[in-house]
Amino acid sequence: MSNTVYDEILDKAIRRVPDFPKPGILFFDITSIFTNPPAFKHVIDRMVEIYKDKRIDAIAAVESRGFLFAAPLAEHLELPLVLIRKKGKLPGQVYSASYALEYGEATIEAHKADIEKGKKYLIIDDLIATGGTLNASKSLIEQGGGSVAEFFGVIGIPELNYHEALAPIPVTTLIDLSEK
Repeated sequence: MSNTVYDEILDKAIRRVPDFPKPGILFFDITSIFTNPPAFKHVIDRMVEIYKDKRIDAIAAVESRGFLFAAPLAEHLELPLVLIRKKGKLPGQVYSASYALEYGEATIEAHKADIEKGKKYLIIDDLIATGGTLNASKSLIEQGGGSVAEFFGVIGIPELNYHEALAPIPVTTLIDLSEK
């Protein structure tokens, strides 16, 4: 099938939940992609196609849905996978970064031992909205002496201006959606 047909399958696989986590927010729930094998396969196949020839030394994935997309890619590309977790979930010494969300504030962490100086990282999340989570993730990688080569999200919400917030780092999404 063409990417256009699969993008339609992917679009249909994404559940829309109005007024979650608070009134006025349209939440794009990608968990339904995992119950739709053709949609999930499409996501992983497209990621492999996009990144198989790029110079990336490791992948960093944002908790928790980002893990589910990043792990098969890391395995396929034979790259290390760094987990970016919510504050207090990692047992070792960590780098930490706080950021504002559309609907609150959060702190994320990564093990210091997992981030290598001089390495180029691809950061993966399920959805890119304002760019806050990814900018905080970038901060974690830079605290460890690494650099971010690119950001990837299955879904992007361009009306929230994530491209500007994440510039000059390239951003790739498989599908762009609107909160309206």
